[in-house]
Amino acid sequence: MATDLSYELDRAVDLTQAGDDRWRGEVDPGWTVGVGVPNGGYLLAIALSGLGRVLPHPDPLAVSAHYVSRSEVGPIEVRTESMRSGVTVSTGEARLVQGRRLRVHVTATYGDLGRLEGPTVVNEPRPEFPPPEACVRAQGPVAPEFVRRFDLRLTPDTAVWATSRPSGVAEMAGWIRFADGREPDTATLPLFADAFPPSTLNVVESLWVPTLELTVHVRARPEPGWLQCRFLTRYLIQGYLEEDGEIWDSAGKLVALSRQMARIHD
Repeated sequence: MATDLSYELDRAVDLTQAGDDRWRGEVDPGWTVGVGVPNGGYLLAIALSGLGRVLPHPDPLAVSAHYVSRSEVGPIEVRTESMRSGVTVSTGEARLVQGRRLRVHVTATYGDLGRLEGPTVVNEPRPEFPPPEACVRAQGPVAPEFVRRFDLRLTPDTAVWATSRPSGVAEMAGWIRFADGREPDTATLPLFADAFPPSTLNVVESLWVPTLELTVHVRARPEPGWLQCRFLTRYLIQGYLEEDGEIWDSAGKLVALSRQMARIHD
């Protein structure tokens, strides 16, 4: 995670050490969605801010967050633990606590993506859709404070939920970058994986689709510039859904894959 506090995200996830493996921070109201609840990817970024201080490797490779109870704006404590520290990877956990309540439980395996070697096979091509200037800028009444932190452009085919009848296909796709010019890195990819409107808005109207569990696999360090993203839900069963995502960088590299379980909130 970059340490330049001139950027909004870095200020919003900044932590102060409060003891052995304990850190204190503030959940910023500017990163809330739905009914004023902090975005799940943002909470994960807070957890990674803590884990990045206690694990020796620079890049989160596999990250999984379980959202145990509803987080709130205000003070938060991050309790970290290094579970394993090896030559190529290290593993740790972080618990986000408010008062005496566990809010989010995160486990992560870190490594060094700059030192990886081995065979590469990518069977799925990079998705093709219009360039950012031909897409629809995300704005409006849904999560306005959160959306303002990004320059988010949705493809015309997937932005129809906001302007007309939903498309009937549970997909969201488009381009994203930070509004203040901060470049992406491996610690921010889990946030980007939860930054798009829920794909199910194109099949079911709901202003809030809370995340229950989010897993992100980081595959490469992103180049500066736009990130190209696509999120798709294949199964919505009795209000519970999965959403699969892929993130490609400006150089055309696949940099992250994600899957989350969420539910439609009445």
